[in-house]
Amino acid sequence: MTDEEKVLAIDDLLSHVWMVRAFLKHCEEAEEDDELREVPRALYDYMLALGPPLRSKDYAKYLKQAKKKLKKLNNAVELFIEIQPEISSHTNFQMAAQSLRVAVGQLNELLS
Repeated sequence: MTDEEKVLAIDDLLSHVWMVRAFLKHCEEAEEDDELREVPRALYDYMLALGPPLRSKDYAKYLKQAKKKLKKLNNAVELFIEIQPEISSHTNFQMAAQSLRVAVGQLNELLS
């Protein structure tokens, strides 16, 4: 797989991360839970860091930045999966946790 193909595959996966981020950022539960508020911030920070190299098609820089920021992304996903049952058992939250786990898991595979 070329660097360009990896970047495009990662960007596709990040569309799922973005949707989870939007859901979590605007849910009522985030107003009441400090830990939960940290999750969409971390997801946003990861994607924000990748925007400039994506727009300039600097695929090597994109992949370097994606690897550099990966630990924080993984920590945010782990945190959400851990706290999700305490936050809400609603299907929306369960699917958000599953979506993050799958998308970021595949992202990890692409970057390994």
